[in-house]
Amino acid sequence: MSDLSQIVKAYDVRGTVPDQWDERVAEALGAALTQLLNATDEPGDAVVVAYDMRPTSPALAAAFAAGVRAEGRSVIEIGLASTDMLYFASGSLDLPGAMFTASHNPAQYNGIKMCRAGARPIGQDSGLVEIRDRAQALLDKGESRPAGRRTEPAEQRDMLADYASYLRKLVDLSDIRPLRVVVDAGNGMAGHTVPTVLGDAALSPLPLEIVPLYFELDGTFPNHEANPLAPANLVDLQRAVVEHGAEIGLAFDGDADRCFVVDERGEPVSPSAITALVAARELAKHPGSTVIHGIITSHAVPEIIREHGGEPVVARVGHSFIKAEMARTNAIFGGEHSAHYYFRDFWFADTGMLAAMHTLAALGEQSQPLSVLAAEYERYVASGEINSTVADQRGAMLDVRAAYPDAVADELDGLTLSFPDGAWFNLRASNTEPLLRLNVEAPTRARMISLRDEVLDRVRR
Repeated sequence: MSDLSQIVKAYDVRGTVPDQWDERVAEALGAALTQLLNATDEPGDAVVVAYDMRPTSPALAAAFAAGVRAEGRSVIEIGLASTDMLYFASGSLDLPGAMFTASHNPAQYNGIKMCRAGARPIGQDSGLVEIRDRAQALLDKGESRPAGRRTEPAEQRDMLADYASYLRKLVDLSDIRPLRVVVDAGNGMAGHTVPTVLGDAALSPLPLEIVPLYFELDGTFPNHEANPLAPANLVDLQRAVVEHGAEIGLAFDGDADRCFVVDERGEPVSPSAITALVAARELAKHPGSTVIHGIITSHAVPEIIREHGGEPVVARVGHSFIKAEMARTNAIFGGEHSAHYYFRDFWFADTGMLAAMHTLAALGEQSQPLSVLAAEYERYVASGEINSTVADQRGAMLDVRAAYPDAVADELDGLTLSFPDGAWFNLRASNTEPLLRLNVEAPTRARMISLRDEVLDRVRR
């Protein structure tokens, strides 16, 4: 008997196949999603289903679609897609959707990201717990296909060209200076989408020379994990940028909803800097708008938002929280330290491709190298995320809080302590593992290192 509490996380479904979940579980989840949609009168009569390049994805997606049809809704299958392409389909068709992917996780994992019509998020506070409980009830009864199944085959639809055309309307790259761009797809879905979005002359030629790395779709990840936030997975991109004399390098994760940037020297550009850069561009088009930033983004981000006439609003880490806050405030843009970027013009959903296009436009509209351009948005020294295995997470956090009684505390997401000299750190528990995640930022490297080591010493005792 499957225990869905082990695979239904805060924002999505994620687990190893077949030991934690399989096609039977996928079918129950498809039925459960549709039960929820029917109970809440979700508009439309269909669910859009897409999947990534993992070997288990097509069969899991097909089983899920069978569960959807069993509960009376039809299915539109768009096949191989990036997660943001699924959001495009959900938004443009105004239908709920499901994307089969485990993002950056290793090959034995798979998962589902679900959304309501218009790409509205489904997370633990917006329906995912109910889907879990409904699916668990079906599995416990030994059934996943209730009576009344629709028998017509799923509709097959190719959305790639429409997705590419829509993004090109949001960011015009036709008049920028010529750029050589190295793209590391990590054998993930960017290998499917980048050639059409950035290189398809049928849409109209762009002044971009794309140097591809690992564009072959392969869910076993033979070259490196598709997680660009891990420094080891950037080494090939950094080397290729320098060797090819490129102006910029882009690395995407497995489902291509996140994008990481390196400059012409092969040096990483922080996601906080990209958040500030894109925020400035969006605020130039929509003065006075709200911009959402994750609690772990650099303090430079809200400073730059205010300097460009915007209103910064902080939100908890996680796409369902960011999207909900964006919808509540009608924010024009949102960014996280994990290289997730969200756009009002994209149904408040996250898209690494659109963030990449904004960065290419900002670089190509002026003559300076990316290292100089990015320096305008980098003001502080950050540690990056540091994980510590801790059995008593709450006890460790209480101990850390007691060690700094004069710091200003914020408990929106974990524990954030701020100091008069501008230094701060955030300590929060992982949703899925016995880990505490630490992020530290300070005005100087020496201060950052000192504070980082102090906190780590206390956490790891």
